[in-house]
Amino acid sequence: MTELLISLFIKDRNNINSPEVRRRYGLLAAITAISLNLILFGAKLTVGILANSMAIRADALNNVADAGASVVALISFVIAAKPADRKHPFGHARIEYITSMLVSFLILYTGVNIASDAIKTLIGSGEGKAEFGVLSAVVLGASILAKLWLFVFYRKIGRKINSTVLVADSVDSLSDSLSTSVVLIAAIVMLFFPNLTMLDSIMSLIVSVFIIISGIKIFNETKNAILGEAPDPEVIENIKNVLDEYPEALGFHDMFVHSYGPGRFIVSLHVEVDGSKDVFASHDAIDNIEKTLHDKFGYITTIHMDPIVTDESTNEIKAQISDIATAVDERIRIHDFRMVRGETHTNLIFDIAVPFEVKLKDDDIVDEINRRVSSLDGNYFAVVTVDRE
Repeated sequence: MTELLISLFIKDRNNINSPEVRRRYGLLAAITAISLNLILFGAKLTVGILANSMAIRADALNNVADAGASVVALISFVIAAKPADRKHPFGHARIEYITSMLVSFLILYTGVNIASDAIKTLIGSGEGKAEFGVLSAVVLGASILAKLWLFVFYRKIGRKINSTVLVADSVDSLSDSLSTSVVLIAAIVMLFFPNLTMLDSIMSLIVSVFIIISGIKIFNETKNAILGEAPDPEVIENIKNVLDEYPEALGFHDMFVHSYGPGRFIVSLHVEVDGSKDVFASHDAIDNIEKTLHDKFGYITTIHMDPIVTDESTNEIKAQISDIATAVDERIRIHDFRMVRGETHTNLIFDIAVPFEVKLKDDDIVDEINRRVSSLDGNYFAVVTVDRE
């Protein structure tokens, strides 16, 4: 069904880096979800009123919130497709992160309101006995199936175009199917045990918990994207694979990947080249690497060229220093290594890349490396810069 809708409504559907194609995917997902959620809202509200069920009416309100979230998502895809301008030179794709945050707030607001009403009923006089029937069960069962389909639909499109909004909506749809399942179970139980008058309010409270948990998950995921998070391992692997294609690239470090919305990355890194080679030839290789990354993956890349000495004696000392660094912690790597020889001693100047997971303090790491370097033959002195990554 999902592939059929995509083939019918998305022109040039495989060109997912195109803002216009992404906009079409977003519109398809949003319009489909809005239509389905409004149908479910009408059916559940009718059944909830007829059965005098707070839980079913709460589930109906959740569908209204979902429809509203889809409207927000629709607006975000329209804005995200706008071209770059003077005020927004990297485009408008980050609007998806903001709208995902708004979706999480809307979901949380709905969940809290439902929880509040359920608690008031539980501690108060209640609003009367719920009377479930076959119609209630049929509507709730159909809703579960519809939401499971919407979960698959959202997830497939969200992953295809790398959309945080649609991935967040897929999580919410799965949560909706679970919460509706709880209401359906309650309806079936009350058919056989009609005296359990408080069960409906209890199920309504459980529905609200599902909704609130879903909202918190979406909020946390979007918060990380806005604050800045580690790049996707796939992006790093793509960059490494391209560097491996160029023998001029002897090593790389200080890589930064900035996301300006799904699929839009600004990359900067240092690439080590042989300092004895012609500078124009090395620079040409760097230009080709930048172009390849852009043509293959759309990454806008800036590379700083680091010339290094590659003679045998330097490489031998560098290998010893690398062993010293990994002896302190096997995850530490060195780069930008150079030697400055003097009359009384030789400075070994280098950076060390230290993962955040290494709990040793920077000063302790440097002190330990200096202690080990001073024990080498050759009167060496280490000048170390620590890069946390």
